[in-house]
Formats: sequence, structure tokens, C-alpha cells
Amino acid sequence: MSSSAQSQNQSQSQASNLPPTDPQTVSNPLGEGKYIKTAGCLIIGDEVLNGKTKDTNSNFFAQFCFDLGIELKRIEVIADDEDEIVEAARRMTKAYDFVVTSGGIGPTHDDITYASLGKAFNLPLKHDEETIRRMSELTTPKRREELKNATPAEREARNRMALFPTNSGSGAEDSENESKSEIIFVDSEKWVPVVRLGGKLCIFPGIPSLFQQLLLALSPYLPLPPASSKPFRHLIYTSKPESTIAPFLTELQARVKKEGIRVGSYPYLYSGVHVSLIGHDIERVRELGQEVVKELDGKIVSEGKLGNESKEAKV
Repeated sequence: MSSSAQSQNQSQSQASNLPPTDPQTVSNPLGEGKYIKTAGCLIIGDEVLNGKTKDTNSNFFAQFCFDLGIELKRIEVIADDEDEIVEAARRMTKAYDFVVTSGGIGPTHDDITYASLGKAFNLPLKHDEETIRRMSELTTPKRREELKNATPAEREARNRMALFPTNSGSGAEDSENESKSEIIFVDSEKWVPVVRLGGKLCIFPGIPSLFQQLLLALSPYLPLPPASSKPFRHLIYTSKPESTIAPFLTELQARVKKEGIRVGSYPYLYSGVHVSLIGHDIERVRELGQEVVKELDGKIVSEGKLGNESKEAKV
């Protein structure tokens, strides 16, 4: 057996001994019968603002929300600045049901997300021993050997990645803060957990592959919208330019706004426009879709519940 195969088998063996958190033990943080309707995304990092790193996590999160019928209300990019992180976290968790942060949870001096969010939620920082154990067991044998010879400063830096905002564990205050901090291991092959604060804010790494894997793995732990709550969408293509169809769409939106139907238009590859109709009354959306097709000499591209749309025609 090759050394790479042995390493893979060893990693799989380790992962099997470190199961993820059981979703059945994680209660609905929004309350019985409630589910996520709105979301916000907070991208943290000087490297995004100065152009060194291209943010793709907000786009992935937007698609994640869209497919699940969650309305993503806001995306913000802020610096590695404690005051900015505290302000944005408090504001967004107050406004939305589900908020994710991305970035700033590494071992270096400018990775201040955990500490800043601890301040935002009035929670002390504490090393999580289970995360440290998983960090050690799920690392490569070579890296594990290097860690044996690590200096105290190097160990401290590595363990900063397991220094989380944590419930105080003090009596009466605990009952009030019981669900303020949760450490959820969503993937048996990843040592990094998702830390959820206040039942709403989930902290993710900035590395796109990790962000995506952990976000998808978090789904069973979230009070997601039932299929029946997802709105229905008609997507219609027209070759007419946006300036030509603007008066009709403006009148249409004013006419159907009180029905809770949203009308959108999106230029398509410089060769036409996609018109989107979104609402919960399926028959009414379809009726309006036919009106749009007729008025704009268009054709239906897709229709269906958000995230589960069937293709009707190719542009």
C-alpha cells in the first residue's frame, strides 16, 4: 500500500472516531415551529477590501439561501476592526433570522473575529478542548510530528483557532445565556466547528472550500423553511432592451405589489433581458407570466419553487 493510501486510510479511521454533533441534540434556536426567513452575510477581512483576496463566499451563500427559499437581505464587507465587527454583528442579528460571518479566525494577530464577536454578545473567550483534540487527531502525521517540537508561542497561536466565545457556566446567568454559544461539529472530517452565537450568527472560515463544505454540512442543524413556504418564480426571456420594457415593468410592479409579487429585470449577455416574477400564489404568478410573455414577445425560461425550478425553454 502506498504512503498516500495509508495516510488516507488513517485520516478516515480518525474521522470515524470523531463523529459530528448529533442534529437531534441541537434545538431550534428561533423557537418551536419557527424557521429562517431572512439572512445576512458579513465578510470580514482587510484583504478583501484592499483587493488582495476575491470574495466568493457571499456569492455561494446567496445561492444557498436562494435554493432554500431564504431571503438574503444584506451582504457587507468590513475590515478587521473590532468596533466594526461588533456593530455589524449586533445590528444584523437583530434584523435577520440567520447571519453568517466569513474570515478572521486564523492563528495570526489580525484574526480577531472570535474575540470581537465575543464582545458583541458579551461572552468570555475560552479554549474548547474538544476542538483542540480534533485539531490534533485530524491533522497529518507529518504535521503532528512537527507540533511535538513546536515552541510555546507556536502552540499558543495554533490554539487561538479554538478560542471561542463561550457561555460562562455560572448559574442564573447560564439560564439566560443557555443558547448564546453553541459549538457544532458538522463534518466528521473537519476539526473546525461552526460556532453559533445568539441562536442566529454562525462563524465560518474565509477559505472558500472550507466555507462551502461547512455551510452545506450545517443544513441539518438549521430550522430551514418548509417546501410549502418557498415562493414560486417565473423567469421569462425577451430580446427587447431594458429601456424599452421599463415602462411596462414599472406599471406591472405597481399593480401587483400589494399582492406580494416581486418583478425584476436582469440584462442577459447583452442580448436581451430576463424578467423575474416571484410570489406565493402560483396561479397568479403564472397568469402574470403569460401577460409578460405576450406584452414583451418573450418566452418562459424556467418556473417552479425557488431552488427547484424546471427549465421550459432555452434562450
